Amino acid sequence: MKLSRFLYHHTSHGKNDVRRILAAGRVTVDGKVERDSQSDIGDFTQVTLDDRVLRDTSAVYLMLNKPAGYLSATVDDEHSTVMELIDTPETLHIAGRLDRASTGLLILTNDGKWSRRLTEPKEGVPKVYEVTTAEPITKETAMRFQQGIYFAYEDLTTQPAELQILSAQRAQITIYEGRYHQIKRMFHAVDNRITSLHRLSMGAIQLDESLTPGQSRNLTQQEIESVSL
Repeated sequence: MKLSRFLYHHTSHGKNDVRRILAAGRVTVDGKVERDSQSDIGDFTQVTLDDRVLRDTSAVYLMLNKPAGYLSATVDDEHSTVMELIDTPETLHIAGRLDRASTGLLILTNDGKWSRRLTEPKEGVPKVYEVTTAEPITKETAMRFQQGIYFAYEDLTTQPAELQILSAQRAQITIYEGRYHQIKRMFHAVDNRITSLHRLSMGAIQLDESLTPGQSRNLTQQEIESVSL
C-alpha cells in the first residue's frame, strides 16, 4: 500500500491535507521522516503522524511442538485447538496444518507472504515426516511414491516423494507439496494406513527437540530468513 493511501484510510484527512502533512515532514515511517506519498508501506511498517502511532505491528514467527488431540484451527466448538497453547492466538494463523491426531512441527505467524512461501505447493519446500503404518512398508511403495500418486479428486499426480524405510512399519517421508491429507492419501493408494504421523521439518526449519509437546518458541532470525531466501 502506498503511504498516501494508508494515511487516507487511517486518518480523517483528505487528499489535499495528506499532501500538506507529508510536505511538512509530520509523518515518519519506521522512525524516519517520509515526504514521498508513493512510498510503499508493508504489513509491519511503523507509521506515525505528529508522534501519534498509526500502526506498529511486529512480525511474529512461532514454532510449536504440536501434541496429539489438538486441531490445527483458530476456533472449534467441539475440540481444543492449537491456539489454546500459545499466548497471542488472535493475531496468528497456521502455516501448514496438521491433523488432530498428528504431532510435531507447526509454524504460526502473522506474516502471510512469508507463510505462503513456506507452504504453497508451487514453492516446492521439502517437508519431512516420520510415519508408522498399519501394514509393512514395501520397497514397491518407495518406487510408487517416487513416481507420484494420482489423486482423482484434484485430477493431478503428486510430485515425486522420497521414502526412507526405517523398519517394517516405520519410515521417513519427504514431500514437496503439502496437499490436503497428502501422506495419508498416498499410503491409502498403496493399500496401507497411517497410524501415526510426526512432522520433523519444513524447509530448513527443524523441530526443536528441546520443546516438549505443547511448548513453543520464537523462530531464530536464521530460521526466518531461510524461508525468505
